[in-house]
Amino acid sequence: MKIVIAGAGEVGFHLAKLLSYESQDITLIDNNKINLEYADAHLDIRTIKGDATSVKTLYDAQIEEIDLVIAVTSSETTNITICVLAKQLGAKRAIARISNTEFIHYKDKLGFSKFGVDELISPEALAAEEINLLINQSAFNDTFQFDQGALTMVGFRLSSTAPFVNKMVKDAANIFPDLHFVPIAIQRLGTQYTLIPRGDTYFKEGDQVYFITTEDGVEELYKLTGKVKQEIKNVMILGGSKIGKKTAKNLCDTKFNVKLVESDNEKAFELADELPKTLVINGDGRNVGLLEEENIHDMDAFIAVTGNAETNIMSCLVAKSKGVKKTIALVENMDYFQLSHSIGINTLINKKLLAANNIFRYIRKGEVVAMTKLNNMNAEILEFIVNQKSKVANKKIIDINIPRSAIIGGVVRKGEGVIALGDFVIEPGDRVVVCSLPRSIQKVEKLFL
Repeated sequence: MKIVIAGAGEVGFHLAKLLSYESQDITLIDNNKINLEYADAHLDIRTIKGDATSVKTLYDAQIEEIDLVIAVTSSETTNITICVLAKQLGAKRAIARISNTEFIHYKDKLGFSKFGVDELISPEALAAEEINLLINQSAFNDTFQFDQGALTMVGFRLSSTAPFVNKMVKDAANIFPDLHFVPIAIQRLGTQYTLIPRGDTYFKEGDQVYFITTEDGVEELYKLTGKVKQEIKNVMILGGSKIGKKTAKNLCDTKFNVKLVESDNEKAFELADELPKTLVINGDGRNVGLLEEENIHDMDAFIAVTGNAETNIMSCLVAKSKGVKKTIALVENMDYFQLSHSIGINTLINKKLLAANNIFRYIRKGEVVAMTKLNNMNAEILEFIVNQKSKVANKKIIDINIPRSAIIGGVVRKGEGVIALGDFVIEPGDRVVVCSLPRSIQKVEKLFL
């Protein structure tokens, strides 16, 4: 697939890095010579120094042959302009990064696709949505919803109290005969290896396990894993960034009590006007005395989303030491993901990774409607729509030649999530959720073409 990425900043470079690992034909365009030199030295991609809104620059990138244009500069107007020009010059699809989330909300009414923008993404909005989901599924450290919650992926680390530790997957299934969940991926404690579980795979203490579940299955998982569903009502947010502001608004709209700490005096007053339901505090969130004055020990969750990852991590550790049950930190460095559980933070989120996951489905073959990568694990979860010609259509799951390093986690049929076992017949129109290791993705894709 031939892909042009406009913007070699953090999101653009990260996307180029992930896509180049997949042997995609990548061209990166940017005005910043230093950013391009770094990308050129570290990635197997083509770079062009220039303005991506220039028709000449786009022709230099052979825009008429391009399958996908991803505009992720820091300016949303520039990104929209790039997409419009690219589509007019022959590019097949175009995605624009934006910061004004109203554009996403009114996308259909504004008719972006009519003038050349196929998809709008906001890394900040994606991060805020992820936080909102994590707060609502409080016992889990990773989560993702398919089809408005018809199926949900949840991830957590197994404690010694989980009743099926040292038991096989098939034994755990017997504990709940009316099965509403299925394990799709396991990472052993202290390793970087991802297992796709089978019936004879053992669960072990310390495993990071991912399940696909229905709405009913979430409660079963709480029981089965020994997790306690923590009641979260009081939330403190550190940082009045776009993510902090949107998170505060989302949580206040769903009846949480929210305090937001912002160090910039002028910004704090602006936030207080824009967020009437949020208590905005002007102060330095790194000051332990301030946090104690604001009753951090009464908080159920602490969310750190300043622009500094180290500040976010350290403040979450302070919150943990004061008895806060749920901590979430925004980080830019992907290497921190490996440290989160060992140092005691519940969840790390990375807006570059969230944006990349959102975009990745456009490079997958077959009709992929949703996709996510598991945090710090070498696996992808994809949601395919089955068509009449798909090799899986009208077949029992047990008869599908699915690779051993992939697993069908569930099916959404007519808006209802189903945990589909071996004798389940897949029909055209079904949405099938599959977890796969990278080496099997091409084989999985061919099943749904």
